[in-house]
Amino acid sequence: MQLSADRSQPRLFIGLMSGTSLDGVDAVLTSYTGEQVSQTACYFLPYPEELKQQLLALHTPAQNELHAAAVVANQLAELYAQAVNQLLTLAGTPADAVTAIGCHGQTIRHCPTLANGMAYTIQLGNLARLAELTGITVIGDFRSRDIAAGGQGAPLVPAFHQAVFASANTHRVVINIGGIANLSDLPANGPVTGFDSGPGNLLMDAWTRQHTGQPYDAGGRWAASGKVNQALLNTLIADPYFALATPKSTGRDLFNDNWLMQALAQHADSAQNVARTLLELTAISITEALTRFCPGVQEIYVCGGGAHNLALIDRLQALSEMQVQLTDQLGVGVDWVEAVAFAWLAQRCVDHLPGNLAAVTGAAGPRILGAIYPN
Repeated sequence: MQLSADRSQPRLFIGLMSGTSLDGVDAVLTSYTGEQVSQTACYFLPYPEELKQQLLALHTPAQNELHAAAVVANQLAELYAQAVNQLLTLAGTPADAVTAIGCHGQTIRHCPTLANGMAYTIQLGNLARLAELTGITVIGDFRSRDIAAGGQGAPLVPAFHQAVFASANTHRVVINIGGIANLSDLPANGPVTGFDSGPGNLLMDAWTRQHTGQPYDAGGRWAASGKVNQALLNTLIADPYFALATPKSTGRDLFNDNWLMQALAQHADSAQNVARTLLELTAISITEALTRFCPGVQEIYVCGGGAHNLALIDRLQALSEMQVQLTDQLGVGVDWVEAVAFAWLAQRCVDHLPGNLAAVTGAAGPRILGAIYPN
């Protein structure tokens, strides 16, 4: 495979995304001709429950965690390869037709604000092993170069949102509601910005799993049966992260079960009421961020797993007093936006083009992102 392939000819890239929700691997096959991208096929491979628990355990310090992380990275490579092979079979496409795989990896630490050059981010996944298993060049570790340049390393998707979803005439905001919610502000005129607004699904999903045994609250129906605990909500929304200026990014390092339990120690309530309050926290933190950082927005589009939570979408519409639309209407399905974004980042790396937006991450400037594991 030659990384300097002719950009005038169609090229195939695969994007792999496994996000904070820990639900599984999103895999997409995309075709690029110049700057034009089209989605060819998609496949989802759920995480085994044992792997989910291993990944959750790695979010906190533990004995022999380096060994555990290396073992899980190998397991992830096997799972990523399985997803790639299933995707190619579904598409009827041979591996040697693919230019590269863009693999985000599984984040287990994200500490972008440590002082004195000590900031770091860790996404697990043995990418060398993935290249061996698939016979395809793999590009990953997209965040580290941005952090080395003084940025937060996240969110990276606003650059992709700008390339694919921006309008020359309309001020749009794209809200990705995964485990963490992030916003991309795409004005018709002016600089693009983006940031993590706070928790998306991760707290709601964890609470639902604990109290109902279900992996998530389908449609938000369970949460909708409860009532907002205003005292609990006030305590949660008072976290200093929500008041921070941009650029900012976050993850399970901050918003986790312990964070929630500290607040519940003061404001215990029924399981349904807590579920409803967590939904309100996500809705309010997003809409307050819209008001503060995205003035003049004319259209709102949502993607990610949260797009299926109808109760959450209803609250976003009520609080923002705007219609909330889905990215399907812009040509990319809500479940596949981030995976397509990492195929796009792989293409940018191959073409020696920057993949970050300094105004979003706070980096010293545009940087080519990704480490390459050639086939």
